Amino acid sequence: MSVLHVRYNQTRGQPGRGTMDHVWRVFEDGKEYLTKNVEINVPCRGTKTGADYSMVCEGTLHLDRETSTAIINP
Repeated sequence: MSVLHVRYNQTRGQPGRGTMDHVWRVFEDGKEYLTKNVEINVPCRGTKTGADYSMVCEGTLHLDRETSTAIINP
């Protein structure tokens, strides 16, 4: 189980930041994933991380590359 941070992608569409459809940034163990969708199936809370706010939860991350969805399960 990992601690995951989910944040809105304010730089989407810029070079190296995904397309305009990649609206989510998901962080796991220092690695960032840009996705179009996110499904959170565990309790989460909001917290301020630096200058921005994130949703934080504990779970297991699965990436569905066909639909570009980050799925967080218990």
